[in-house]
Amino acid sequence: MSYGQGGSQNQWDPWTPQSEQPWSAKSGDGSPDWAALADQSENRSKRRKVLLIVGGALATAAIGTAVAMAVVNAGDDDTAGGPSALPPSASLPGTATAPSFEPTSAPPPLDPKDFISSARKDTAALSPETLFPGTQLTMGETVYKKGATADTKNCASGARGTLPKLLTANKCTRLMRVSYVNDGVAVTAGVAVFDTAAEATAFKGQTDTKSIISSLSGKGVKPFCESAICRTTTNTLGRYAYFTTAGFTNGKDVTLKDNKVFSAGNDLAQFTFRQLLRRGEAQASAAAK
Repeated sequence: MSYGQGGSQNQWDPWTPQSEQPWSAKSGDGSPDWAALADQSENRSKRRKVLLIVGGALATAAIGTAVAMAVVNAGDDDTAGGPSALPPSASLPGTATAPSFEPTSAPPPLDPKDFISSARKDTAALSPETLFPGTQLTMGETVYKKGATADTKNCASGARGTLPKLLTANKCTRLMRVSYVNDGVAVTAGVAVFDTAAEATAFKGQTDTKSIISSLSGKGVKPFCESAICRTTTNTLGRYAYFTTAGFTNGKDVTLKDNKVFSAGNDLAQFTFRQLLRRGEAQASAAAK
């Protein structure tokens, strides 16, 4: 029994299920046509490559479209409570501009000495009580009881030795005095007032060891330093000259060994200096406000 070759035969296709693989022979021995098979394999390989290239291009285009849509949606979301939009360039890190300020400088502090260097600026109330307040003075561990006070425009009337003439010549306008006592040692502090610091400085340069402020007794302070040797000092600050005369209330002369007298004179000189400086500080503070 033999099979004829007429009629149509099913074409074998690897992409079609249940298709038959064709076998053709050049001779009647039933051997496959290897050249035809090779051509069919090459065609299938080419078609597979084309499908892969087209599919990859379509996938890439789809991904690019999705990314573009995501960026557009992120920057164009008007829904309340939705994702926040991209920040404007001005708010991105590193783009903020630091604030600028105009250079400023604090005014220099007022000098207290300026206010006690001329009568024009030194206008605060002035009296023995403002300079020497209270009924006693404590310096360290020593307490001095306050005695009498004096205030005059006739500066020469409260001075001795060469001092009266110098006060008058340098235009002293006022002389104030106050006395303190402690354990038999008394001190009189005096303050002479001039219109300017230049006048006070000129006056100080003319004084000598005989330029003495007169001691002041009364109100618990016995007379002292009327004829005995006493210790005296003279200094200036601004438009003021200030003095001390210290000695014993029993009339004894002061010697270099009498440390108690020297300490009392130094205490009153230091206190007077501080009071004059505080006067300038108070006026400088008031002017600054």
